[in-house]
Amino acid sequence: MKMFLALTTGLAAMALSAGAASAEEHRIEMLTRGSDGTAMVFEPAYLEVAPGDTVTFVATDPTHNAQSIPGMLPEGADGFTGRMNQDVSVTLTQEGVYGVKCLPHYGMGMVAVIKVGEGEPANLAEAAAVRHPGRARQVFQDLLARAGE
Repeated sequence: MKMFLALTTGLAAMALSAGAASAEEHRIEMLTRGSDGTAMVFEPAYLEVAPGDTVTFVATDPTHNAQSIPGMLPEGADGFTGRMNQDVSVTLTQEGVYGVKCLPHYGMGMVAVIKVGEGEPANLAEAAAVRHPGRARQVFQDLLARAGE
């Protein structure tokens, strides 16, 4: 019986660690000028990941931050706010779309969408209904259209 219990516990631990080991790390750079010449961008601005993956927003250029947008998070997901000029890592566990902005450059369209999971995100309509200033409005329309494909 003790041998069976030890074997079962060992297998359960291996299964849990295998799940954690399969989680991936992704990188989004916060840039003053993107590779295509566009000013004030997250690169990439659209990313698809699996639940449990970690996304790190890298402060490549100064005067940027990354923070989630209220109304553009899956149900049960925690929001986040990175500090200015500092990297921030977020592990995304809830499936759906996450809207992200750089607070100082939000109106200039420095926004991103991360889709977590497969298929059409459950919170896509809610995320699309959120209002945005300036250029962010059009950028989000384009990014959310990709999430719904």
